[in-house]
Amino acid sequence: MIRLPFTFSLRIAAACMAIAVTFPVWSRPALSENPKSENPKIAERKRVERKDFTDAEIIEGFFKTSFGTEFQLAGRVDRIRKYDGPVRVFAGGNRPDRKAELAKVVADIGQHVQHLDIAMAERPEDATITVQLVRDRDLYRTIAKNYGDERAREIKTSLDPQCLSGFRKNENFEITHSDVILTVDNGDFVFFDCAYEELLQALGPINDTSTVPWTMFNDKVSMGFFDVYDQYILNLLYDPHIQPGMTVEEVKAVLPEALADAKAWVRKVNNLPE
Repeated sequence: MIRLPFTFSLRIAAACMAIAVTFPVWSRPALSENPKSENPKIAERKRVERKDFTDAEIIEGFFKTSFGTEFQLAGRVDRIRKYDGPVRVFAGGNRPDRKAELAKVVADIGQHVQHLDIAMAERPEDATITVQLVRDRDLYRTIAKNYGDERAREIKTSLDPQCLSGFRKNENFEITHSDVILTVDNGDFVFFDCAYEELLQALGPINDTSTVPWTMFNDKVSMGFFDVYDQYILNLLYDPHIQPGMTVEEVKAVLPEALADAKAWVRKVNNLPE
């Protein structure tokens, strides 16, 4: 999967929005829609998943994904961006099966990130993340409705996206709301791959990196599940030692404590050896 996030300033309550876009790797084969068993592509990736990482490898991925953005229209932002409170996800659309699958993705993320309170919302007005489930043929129209015709044309011309996420943050670099657009009719693997990537990036680690081979935020990596390496990144980001607005140097000062906490939790929830 290839992804190119970018940021731009909005004149709305002094907010800034970051957007991540995913578009297809055309060599990916179509996959069978079978809700009764795990997708074979996902099962194979879980079977060969690497789960043992050095501190340096974890830290590298955290800094490369949590600071800045890969493509900037409004200047680089070298600050931590994250939610500072409960996160509630509402899914809109006409596919009950995909909504149920999305709820499982949200629950899975919540179970694997220690200090993140995330769950589904029953009403859109209660949501801090709004997910729009659309048909592939309606994706461009939905992007235009959300971000305007000019931005939509730019995204379509440059990227030909398959799914998309973005967030707004306040002057304290706290994420205030995220929007995610997922297509429902491109196969199970694409749906789960996009759902995990877009929801996780909507939580803060918006930057892609081509130099870390273990993260789903690498253009060339498609996972379809919440892998151990990215659990380290999200647990670091949402550790209480790391606050919205922190600079790289400020994060480095608290990193030993945060890393120890994150490693202990990820080992525990995945039954990994010490």
